[in-house]
Amino acid sequence: MNTVILKTASKYLLPLLLLFSVFVLLRGHYLPGGGFVGGLIASIAFVLHAFANGLPDTQRLLRMHPGFLMPVGLMISLLSGIFPMLFSKPFMTGVWKSDPIPVIGSLGSALFFDIGVYLVVIGASLTIIFTISETK
Repeated sequence: MNTVILKTASKYLLPLLLLFSVFVLLRGHYLPGGGFVGGLIASIAFVLHAFANGLPDTQRLLRMHPGFLMPVGLMISLLSGIFPMLFSKPFMTGVWKSDPIPVIGSLGSALFFDIGVYLVVIGASLTIIFTISETK
């Protein structure tokens, strides 16, 4: 698309949607939301940017292939599941820090699992959409 309104709106909506996706991610280990929904919102932000400014501009904005996020996210999720085993607890048991952190709240292994899911969802959805969108 080549409209001035969409290009201008996407410049302001991209950071707002990314901020909202992080909010949903951080909210998710207490309430509905989390890594999956937050990752979809972040992907939608980049797709909107690609519609408005073209796929090459969005790929330059990301600075790396989105497929790289999938193994990184899987590793973070796997490590968050293995971490409780260091304390003689079963795999994927929630381990929480006793003192809450301002803005984030209680820091626990569930948050790191959600961060891994967040990265996997962004990587998978953007890889699929960018692959479909590329025309050569």
